[in-house]
Amino acid sequence: MNRLAGRSVADVLPGKELGALSRVPVFLGGPVAVDQLVFASFKWHPETQRIACRHHLGLEEAQESVRAEQGAVRAFIGYAGWSKGQLEGELAQRAWLVSKPGRELLEIERCENLWRDMLRGLGPYFQLIADAPDDLSRN
Repeated sequence: MNRLAGRSVADVLPGKELGALSRVPVFLGGPVAVDQLVFASFKWHPETQRIACRHHLGLEEAQESVRAEQGAVRAFIGYAGWSKGQLEGELAQRAWLVSKPGRELLEIERCENLWRDMLRGLGPYFQLIADAPDDLSRN
């Protein structure tokens, strides 16, 4: 789950005619290529109760996905990448919190609180982390 960057696509790509894509929130994607904006689309499949993801969409493809309402489009500053077997190793070490996603993950109005809401749902310990201020000196 990625946190919001506090900006929209229009903020990151000023002066471009983006239509509805301009209102898409930008998330912090990861430590790789932090000077790039990456688009992904997500679509909920009710029959399988899963979310399908198409990533590294081009600008025009992201605009078309928003226009056609083909699921949720998200923008990310940077991305995360792993070498072969690295992610599997991290999962085996329990370095990641894993949770089955629900359809509500795709609701744009949930974006602002989504990270904290998801973390709170993992139990009391994680609720403490979710409710902690980003700057712990303000605690």
